[in-house]
Amino acid sequence: MNDLDWQPLWLTFKLATVTTCLLMVIGVPLAYRIALTQSKLKPLFETLVSMPLVLPPSVLGFYLLLAFSPQQAFGHWLEHYLHLKLVFSFAGLVIGSVIFSLPFMVHPIQAGLQNLPPNLLEASRTLGKSDWYSLRHILLPNIKPALLTGVVLSFAHTIGEFGVVLMIGGNIPGVSKVASIAIYDEVESLNYAAAHVYAGVLFALSFSILLIVYMLNRRHAYLVRSGMVSS
Repeated sequence: MNDLDWQPLWLTFKLATVTTCLLMVIGVPLAYRIALTQSKLKPLFETLVSMPLVLPPSVLGFYLLLAFSPQQAFGHWLEHYLHLKLVFSFAGLVIGSVIFSLPFMVHPIQAGLQNLPPNLLEASRTLGKSDWYSLRHILLPNIKPALLTGVVLSFAHTIGEFGVVLMIGGNIPGVSKVASIAIYDEVESLNYAAAHVYAGVLFALSFSILLIVYMLNRRHAYLVRSGMVSS
């Protein structure tokens, strides 16, 4: 397999890394707000965040393709005024991946925050600490397993994307041809040997990172039960 093109794998890992980092920035504050809000609109916010879980990827990809298209008002505005071309570009893949993987970051963190004792935040506010300070220094350190789960699930989910990235990015080598699309191309060409390599790398990576998460969470649970660390 000396002639195998490794670029799709590199592009996949790059996309997953960038997406996961952005989701950390977006998902943590969003999960915090959803977890602690008492608004009657909370079910609406939870529904919007969870929509990628039930929508077919091609549906989400189709609407993003329409939105980002230069022929549409929003896409034209982006390209004309901000000089951003999101269709068939890596930037477009990142935006689509962030939206598609958002619930995999938000849900574990939201669940972790909701399971914390309410008096943690109340005590911090009593001491005059801001909500942002409380989140960073008190709440997040107490939900490390949930944070790790969100990061790993987001990374792994982005690695396996197909429909969304194909709709937005197409199949452009070096730009939007990620490993999942490369597997599809190789199978269509009956080049099963190359498809095995791409699929095998993705399978091994996904299995490994999930195994590490479960092992770390199990170790954390054991330490909590033993009283060595706080929950």
